[in-house]
Amino acid sequence: MVIRIDKRQRAQLFRDRLQTAMTLAEMTQSALSRHAGVDRSTLSQLLKDQGARLPNAQLVAECAAALGVSADWLLGLSDRPEQAAELVATAISMPQAPRAMIDDQIFAWHQEAKGYKIRHVPAGLPDMLKTAEMLHWEYAPHIGKTIDQAVGASTDRLNWMRNAGSDYEIAIPTAELDTFAAGTGYYAGLSPDIRRTQLARFRDLHAQLYPTLRLHLFDRRLLYSAPVTVFGPLLAVIYIGRNYLVFRDSERIAAITIHFDHLVRQASIGQRELTDYFDTLIAKTD
Repeated sequence: MVIRIDKRQRAQLFRDRLQTAMTLAEMTQSALSRHAGVDRSTLSQLLKDQGARLPNAQLVAECAAALGVSADWLLGLSDRPEQAAELVATAISMPQAPRAMIDDQIFAWHQEAKGYKIRHVPAGLPDMLKTAEMLHWEYAPHIGKTIDQAVGASTDRLNWMRNAGSDYEIAIPTAELDTFAAGTGYYAGLSPDIRRTQLARFRDLHAQLYPTLRLHLFDRRLLYSAPVTVFGPLLAVIYIGRNYLVFRDSERIAAITIHFDHLVRQASIGQRELTDYFDTLIAKTD
């Protein structure tokens, strides 16, 4: 929201910000006048003037380009000095994503968002809540000898969740759990013992950590979600395979948060029914 100010105040703000930008860029009046294509005397007079005089749009644009700041910032229309391209680059990034989603980058985001609510839709089942046997089965073929490190990291993440002061909401499609319990599709070949132990772990951790940890089970036939994590108001991360798509602008974070909250409202299994639901899945696992 832009606060309206009179012309004299805006002119003074322009002079102050222009001088600040010159200082930060270590650019003299002579250098700026050359880059902006204006006489040094014109620029000098503009900086010394204590009245309501403002330069024309062309001069503002040239000064902004020369100093690497936005014209809106120079004129007091924005509190962010970065140019539009830099703002976009800051707001959106695509860091690499390892095969196992228990990497240091994910943990760094959890640490950054300490104390905020974390909303998470996993690509399959949530790594942070997996047993060591499950992690070995899933990731050993891809990350080889470092699997023990990954298992240790998973334990560290769970301990962090217990003590970080953040609330964790995890939304999982019921079809994913049904497929897991049946040992079909992606989970074909996974032993019944590992599957039963894993389902019991989900049940017990939810019972132990609720309400800090809340599992929301939704019907994927009615709703769909890509793998996504919202770290409070700070950032939203979509997992696309080899990379994360990271958003730090408030508008996109809010939109993805609304999407997650819709999954929660449409959850097909209530919080009080989760223990019975997992017990039923365990009984059907063979």
